[in-house]
Amino acid sequence: MTPEKQMAASPTISRSVTETVNGSHKFVIKGYSLAKGIGVGKHIASDTFTVGGFQWAIYFYPDGKNPEDNSAYVSVFIALASEGTDVRALFELTLVDQSGKGKHKVHSHFDRSLESGPYTLKYRGSMWGYKRFFRRTALETSDYLKDDCLKINCTVGVVVSVVDSPRLHHIQVPESDFGMHFGVLLDEQEGSDIVFDVAGEKFHAHKLVLAARSPIFHTQFFDGLDGESNEIIVSDMEPAVFKAILHFIYRDTLVDDDMLATPNLPESSISDTLVAKLLAAADRYSLGRLQLLCEAHLCREISVNSVASTLALADRCHAIELKAACLKFVAENLSAVMRSSGFEYLKNHCPSLQSELLKIIAGCDEECSSGGNNRSVWAELSDGEDSNGRRVRPRTDTG
Repeated sequence: MTPEKQMAASPTISRSVTETVNGSHKFVIKGYSLAKGIGVGKHIASDTFTVGGFQWAIYFYPDGKNPEDNSAYVSVFIALASEGTDVRALFELTLVDQSGKGKHKVHSHFDRSLESGPYTLKYRGSMWGYKRFFRRTALETSDYLKDDCLKINCTVGVVVSVVDSPRLHHIQVPESDFGMHFGVLLDEQEGSDIVFDVAGEKFHAHKLVLAARSPIFHTQFFDGLDGESNEIIVSDMEPAVFKAILHFIYRDTLVDDDMLATPNLPESSISDTLVAKLLAAADRYSLGRLQLLCEAHLCREISVNSVASTLALADRCHAIELKAACLKFVAENLSAVMRSSGFEYLKNHCPSLQSELLKIIAGCDEECSSGGNNRSVWAELSDGEDSNGRRVRPRTDTG
């Protein structure tokens, strides 16, 4: 046998796999009747969503995209909202039947062969969709429109090719069960060495666990005067909030959503919700991850009526991410927010937030002072005039 043959290595194998990376987005259009009449070719856009490393958006044209149709149809398109060249994708658009009968209007490229393959979008703004998605007169008498609301579901499948090198062995590693075991430790109270009295309700815990998770508890137990104490009275917190704090410390998760939900509470009373009180407690005990979990939960609930009180809460609890989201929402929806009850509270009690919001709206200080007639809406209200030049009676507070 020659040396060359002796040195020959075993053959290797690889394979190229072409598949789609799929993602979906639900777009709810409220106030359909108010959107009509914006003009042919003008659209209402969904928020952007990411699939396959690219951003996408749904465009809904209440008066149609095609001038030749004389607003007889509504149009729906999916647009590439980020930079991309030759992005190949499959699409599905679904107009949801809101009667519960399940007779959705579906246009789909999935699970069917296409003569020329997936669609290719060559640049930002490229779109795929239907100019004549639905005849408008039929739509307005159909089960797709309910309470002046339309619901559109969109699925995008971005085509990707990867090289796969099969491995001889594969071992599936389960998700971490760390939180489950520590949760049992909390529930069974075994080895507990500290008791918290919260409004008369007793909570048993473990100093080492609390100290490992919170620098405040570490200082309290090992650097402060409470190190030898077996019971601590917490007088300024509700039992449900402290229970949620312990739930996070031991399990590293928020309590269940149904505990955080407050369906009967006015949107302006955000500070009275459990998640808001939990956010304040997270700030108090320096639980950064819990704070972000609460911020993310509150961010999903931001609306015109709730954003002012949420912004004030975020500022008070040093919730940086939530505060930034609220400021952006107010700047983008200023006219509607200004008519809400929470906006008056913001003006009267949070002057520092006014300044931050004004900078976002104006863009920079130079723009604020450059134009004599281009005064911001906030400035007009502040000196007693509304945006139409009418005098506004100053607000007076008594008592």
